[in-house]
Amino acid sequence: MNKKINKILKYKNKRKIICLTSYSKNISEIIDPFTDIVLVGDSLGSVLYNYKSTRSVSLKTMIEHSKSARQGIKKSLMVVDMPYNTYRNKNEALKNAKKIIKETKCDAVKLEGGLKILKIVKHLKKNKILVMGHLGILPQSVIGKFKYKGKKTRERKKILNEAILLQKEGVFSIVLECIETSLAKEISKSLYIPTIGIGSSKNCDGQVLVTDDLIGLNQTKIRFVKRFGNIKADIRNSISKFRKEVLHKKFPSKKYSY
Repeated sequence: MNKKINKILKYKNKRKIICLTSYSKNISEIIDPFTDIVLVGDSLGSVLYNYKSTRSVSLKTMIEHSKSARQGIKKSLMVVDMPYNTYRNKNEALKNAKKIIKETKCDAVKLEGGLKILKIVKHLKKNKILVMGHLGILPQSVIGKFKYKGKKTRERKKILNEAILLQKEGVFSIVLECIETSLAKEISKSLYIPTIGIGSSKNCDGQVLVTDDLIGLNQTKIRFVKRFGNIKADIRNSISKFRKEVLHKKFPSKKYSY
C-alpha cells in the first residue's frame, strides 16, 4: 500500500488528520506543508465555475485542475474526486480512474455512495486503485437543499452499515459529510480506517474544508464553515494600492522598468 496512506492510517486514535481542497498549483504550495491530504474536489464546480451542482463538472475539468494542483504537492496524499456519471459501473469506473491517475499522478480517487458502489470499490481495489469513500450528504445525488443525515434510526443504521461495508471492500478512509454528531462518533469508533469529517463534529478522525471558504474568498453561509481568514479584504487592499500608484504615476518606477 502507498506509504502516505499507511502514515494516515496510523494517525487514527493518535492525532487528527488535516485535509483541505486545492484546484491549482498556487493553493497546493501554500497548504501542502500543513495538510496530510489534499483533495481536488468536484466542489470546484460551485467554487470556481458557479455551477448549481457538482453534476456539471466534467472528467476533463477535474483532470486539468488536478494536473495543476499536483505540481504544488510535495508531501501530502493527493486524492481526486471522480465526477458525476464517471463510475456508473465497475468497468466505467476502472477506465476513468486509470485515466485520472495516469494523467494527474494522484495517489487515490474518491467516490460518493454506499451500497451502490460496493462492487465498484471492490473492482478498483482488485486493480490496485486506492479509494476514499464518502457518506452522509452526497452532493452528486442531492437535488435541492442539503439536510444533515442521521436523525432517524433507520437512516443511522443504514449509514453505519454502509461505512462498515465500504471498509470491508477496501476504502482506506471515508469522508462523513453533515452527519449527526453521535452517529459520526459511532461510525468513527466502529471503523479501523479513519473518518474525515465535514460538518460532522470533532468526533471524526480528521477534518476537511474547502480552502476558499476557510480563507474567506467565498462568502458562504454554510453552517459547518468557519472562516479563519479574510483573504478577500487583503486582495481588495492590494488592488486599491495598485490603482492609487498608477493614477499618481508612482508605478512603475525605475525599479520596475527596463
